[in-house]
Amino acid sequence: MIAEGTVVVWHDEDGWGVVECDGTPGGCFVHHSAVAVPGFRALAVGQAVRLEVEPADQDGYRFRAVRVWPRDEEPVDPPVGDGPSSAYRSTLTVTWDDGPRR
Repeated sequence: MIAEGTVVVWHDEDGWGVVECDGTPGGCFVHHSAVAVPGFRALAVGQAVRLEVEPADQDGYRFRAVRVWPRDEEPVDPPVGDGPSSAYRSTLTVTWDDGPRR
């Protein structure tokens, strides 16, 4: 379901907030990963937004946003790459000891 609403709570430091709209009585939980904007994924209290919502039991809210973006803009999802992410890299080196077994 796509709805229109207003951000009533946003915690930059914790990366979550709440949007009020007619389709989500009691508010809709929003995690920063659902914010479809370029750059730093955040919203502002009082901001008008559009959101895709699903029913859920999320931190005391009956609804959770799947995607949220400013009302007068198009959603901007992060690019999906074919290769490994540059955000995280890990390596493992295994060296076998060829010495005599005991």
